[in-house]
Amino acid sequence: MGGHRKRDQIANAQQIPSKFLETILLDLKHAGIVKSTRGADGGYALARPAMDISLADVIRAVDGPMATVRGERVESVEYAGSAKALRDVWVAVRASLRRVLETTSLQDLVDDHLPDRVRELTTDPEAWISLNRRRRSPHAE
Repeated sequence: MGGHRKRDQIANAQQIPSKFLETILLDLKHAGIVKSTRGADGGYALARPAMDISLADVIRAVDGPMATVRGERVESVEYAGSAKALRDVWVAVRASLRRVLETTSLQDLVDDHLPDRVRELTTDPEAWISLNRRRRSPHAE
C-alpha cells in the first residue's frame, strides 16, 4: 500500500462517493492513521505500517467507541431488577468486538489472511445467517 493515493483514486477503487470518503479520511487523519500531502504528487497514505493499524483503530477513529447503549459507554449503563445483568452482556459484546477487531490489522485484510481466531468464527454456518432469517426458520431457537 506504499505511496500516496488521490482521494478520487481511493473512492473509485472502493466504489464509494468521493465526498463521503473525504469525511472518513479527515477522521483517519485526525486519529493519526493516515497522512496527507498537498501538491501534484500528493494524496493520502498510511501514517504507519498497515500491520500496526488494527480495524479497531479505524472504527474508533470513524465511529467512536466500540459499543454504546443509548449513546453511553456500556460500563456506565445501569439496569434495575431482572435486567440488572444486561450491562454485563453489553460489556461481553464489546469484549467480543475488541477480540476480533483489535487482533485484525489492515495488513491482514490486504494479505487476505485473517488471524486464526477470526477465521475460526467464520467457519460456523450460523455466523452467516442473519438474525431475521433465523427467526423465520422453523428450526430457529
